[in-house]
Amino acid sequence: GRLLEGDSLELSCSAGPAKVILEPNQVVVLDCNLAPVEQVINITWKKNGLPLVEEEHLHVLPNGSLFISSQAVAKDSKYPERAGAEGNYSCVSHSSLGAVTSQTAAVRFSTLSRFFQQPESQTVEENGMARFECRIEGLPSPVITWEKDHEAVPAEPRFITLPNGVLQIVDVQESDAGAYHCVATNAARKRYSNDAVLSVLKGSQPAGGDVTIVAAPENTTVVAGESVVMECMAAADPTPFVSWIRQDGKPVSTDVIVLGRTNLLIPSSQPHHSGVYVCRANKPQTRQFVTAAAELRVLATPSISQAPETISRTRASTARFVCKAEGEPAPTIHWLKNGKAILSNGRVKVQNSGSLVINQIGLEDAGYYQCVAENSLGMACATAKLSVIVREGLPSAPKKVSAVSLSSTTVLVSWERPEYNSEQIIGFSLHYQRAVGTDNVEYQFAVNNDTTELQVKDLEPNTNYVFYVVAYSQLGASRTSSSIVVQTLEDVPSAAPQLSLSSMTPSDIRVTWLPLPPELSNGKITKYKIDYCTLKEADQVTSIEVGGNETQITLYSLHPNKVYKVRIAASTSVGYGAPSEWTQHRTPDRDNQTHVPFAPTELKVRAKMESLLITWQPPANHAQISGYKLYYREVGPEESSNESPLDGAEDESWDVGPIKLKKKVKQYELTQLAPGKLYEVKLVAFNKHEDGYAAVWKGKTEKAPAAAVDPLVQKGPPLPPVQVYAESNSSTSIWLRWKKPDFTTVKIVNYTVRFSPWGLKNASLVTYYTSSDEDILISGLKPYTRYEFAVQSNGVGIDGPFGSVVERFTLPDRPSTPPSDLRLHPLNPYAVQVHWCPPAEPNGIIVEYLILYNANNTQPDDMWTLLTREGNIFSTEVHGLESDTRYFFKMGAKTVVGSGPYSNVKDVHTLREKLSDVLDIHSVTGIIVGVCLGLLCILFCMCASFRNSKQREALPGLDSQAAGNHTYYHRSRQGVAAPSATSDSHELESLMSPLPEDAPMPLGDITELTEVHSLIHTSLPEDIMHGKRK
Repeated sequence: GRLLEGDSLELSCSAGPAKVILEPNQVVVLDCNLAPVEQVINITWKKNGLPLVEEEHLHVLPNGSLFISSQAVAKDSKYPERAGAEGNYSCVSHSSLGAVTSQTAAVRFSTLSRFFQQPESQTVEENGMARFECRIEGLPSPVITWEKDHEAVPAEPRFITLPNGVLQIVDVQESDAGAYHCVATNAARKRYSNDAVLSVLKGSQPAGGDVTIVAAPENTTVVAGESVVMECMAAADPTPFVSWIRQDGKPVSTDVIVLGRTNLLIPSSQPHHSGVYVCRANKPQTRQFVTAAAELRVLATPSISQAPETISRTRASTARFVCKAEGEPAPTIHWLKNGKAILSNGRVKVQNSGSLVINQIGLEDAGYYQCVAENSLGMACATAKLSVIVREGLPSAPKKVSAVSLSSTTVLVSWERPEYNSEQIIGFSLHYQRAVGTDNVEYQFAVNNDTTELQVKDLEPNTNYVFYVVAYSQLGASRTSSSIVVQTLEDVPSAAPQLSLSSMTPSDIRVTWLPLPPELSNGKITKYKIDYCTLKEADQVTSIEVGGNETQITLYSLHPNKVYKVRIAASTSVGYGAPSEWTQHRTPDRDNQTHVPFAPTELKVRAKMESLLITWQPPANHAQISGYKLYYREVGPEESSNESPLDGAEDESWDVGPIKLKKKVKQYELTQLAPGKLYEVKLVAFNKHEDGYAAVWKGKTEKAPAAAVDPLVQKGPPLPPVQVYAESNSSTSIWLRWKKPDFTTVKIVNYTVRFSPWGLKNASLVTYYTSSDEDILISGLKPYTRYEFAVQSNGVGIDGPFGSVVERFTLPDRPSTPPSDLRLHPLNPYAVQVHWCPPAEPNGIIVEYLILYNANNTQPDDMWTLLTREGNIFSTEVHGLESDTRYFFKMGAKTVVGSGPYSNVKDVHTLREKLSDVLDIHSVTGIIVGVCLGLLCILFCMCASFRNSKQREALPGLDSQAAGNHTYYHRSRQGVAAPSATSDSHELESLMSPLPEDAPMPLGDITELTEVHSLIHTSLPEDIMHGKRK
């Protein structure tokens, strides 16, 4: 506002701007009063964002205020007496806790420009209407008055002076004729416009006719608080009736004043006055009317509608400062900490709603935080203080944090427990974010107390990440550990370069491409591979490799007037990524090359989200061309491999074209395209005879970013699901179930499931599924294989982190393959040694091996001999075979589910039998023992018989019983029927003299005797027995 001599302006951090307009020879003192700051140490000043350079008329007073005089001089200034003081001033108040900066005060000098619209002379009929207008700008806004013949215009209702510099005269009289001019006055000076003469035609009457609007309202933009006029003059006979309405149907505000019965004046405009106003002029006693409309836009400087509050938080907790601002245009919000700008990155995040969130706060986060709202009209700010509370007895920071990259997307982070109060630790938190860039998101994982390492997955390939760890006890959190930076390994490129093709001669194709951006290359590009072939010989592909720093190559020795297909793939140290789509190009015709323009060279296309920026260079025979024709079309997935419409005659095959361009044009942008779609572009040069050969390009526009989220409702990424459980369903499928997180700040629309074989290091083999339910059946898995799963919650346009990994084996199945490496080796004529290795795909734990063998391989399996061996045995001997015989063997493996397929049949020939094999040591030993026993038996019988005969001779005689017995014995030898063994034994016993009682017969002798007696009666022939009797 306008200051009086010696006035001062207090700068603070509050709602609303500060503006000072200095008049000549005026001074102003700017006071720095930042209320939240306690125990101010010193105050510094800035001018236009730079430290203030003091001079005589611009210096800091002992109390910290700034003295500004309009006589401050700036060197090399057009107005040296003034320009040195103009500028934007702000102060910074420093204390032991931090610093606070003030709002900006704009210091300007009063000025008044020349008139840029002068009133014009005019002639009107008596009782008609006259209107004069002049326009001028000044600071402060000038007051415009009107004079007639150098005197103020009469104070009559017929003379209507509007604040915007318009003079309206209604019902003009002959006395109104004269010279009119306007006078503009402000604090700087006073200016007079040129004279405009009003002539009045006496005695004439306005002709009756249709109603017309002589002066219609104009679209107007003002700053809140300023006055505004909506003018409307209508002419007709009789005088028309003028009314105003708002187009949106709302009533016109009651604070709006009507000037001169037809104009609207808003003395102090406010945002609610904005809208479209409609002036309607009706001809009395008729239904005839006309309308005119204009929009009023009221701008407003920023104001803080919700200021942040001073808070105290414990270490490692989260601090949130909420700040909301209003203004027109809508202000942007940024934050300062201790007077310096805060960048949204990692754990310090400025949300789209304008709120500031600080995670894992530490002592270094204490200080003053300021919310600054700015738009084109000015700024407003609010201040809050953050205090960090640290309790006694907390653990010290974790030690020796290290990180090792395991793959292109996985890093293993490990650490050691804190040195102090380690026994009180209940857990750790691991934090990480990108090491380079702004607006990065910091992620964190909770880790159990007994764990000092964690695998962090889902990282970007070939990217630097920074990690740190925090320990927690019941009392609170430790300081953060030292940070460690590690780079993930390279991976194959995520995409292929986009090709442009052209020909300089009928036998070559020039291939050009643009390097891949870092987010797609996934590492350093080491080489490119270009594949090409003719369209009709798609199976005869030729490949050429070039270095990773190349961006073009020319293919030579091609056939004229042939359609070729070309594609490219990029490679890092890991390998090649997926190739590009095939791009087709027809080489020029050799016969017509003198007349047909060659294709434009160096065709390059920069793909954006909704546009393609195309650049090129003229062809070699550019003197013959008249201009260029540009075609493009969207390529569907089903036709990406089909032949493209390369000939210019097939214009109907292209979505758009031809777009004719002049000869000198070398750049064109195609707009209003769809994001993430495959497009093909064709550019041809033409002359007055015909179109030339085409340069073609095929590639995709950039993908659209995630759907925008209402900044007022965005709360951050959703938490991962809880109670994730994997259950084996079959040998090839697993059920994965989970529950919605207990607490979430956004609406979860679906879930992403990530799974891969356990321990996988190649990120390109990881599979992702999306599920809108809280379970999913994942099929197509390998039997008895360990898989790891993780689930992610997805909101609208925002994805949360993946949760903890769960692992599960699929169920076992029958082996898919037989035992491998079956080997047979003959041991002797009757045995074979069998060796084997486990199946390549056992699909479970092998519990048993099955060995089938047969000398006839044409017989069915159930007629082969089966041997089984335990699952942990890999060799065995097969005995009981026949010598010099060809045997056939095959093997199978068995799990708890069942047997797998048998191996291919292998044969082995047993060894030929030798004499030493027939009479081996065991056989010879048996024969010798048998012969010796027989001889001993014979000898014993002879001795027993001789002894019996001696005893009979020694007896005196035989009684009748004895004789009878002897006679009976003699008959028994000659008779046909032999008596029982019992009678025979009795006879022998009666012939033998009894032994003394004190010398019993050994048990062995009894046995031998029984054996000899048995041999005599059963083994010896009867003639031999008679011979012995004789």
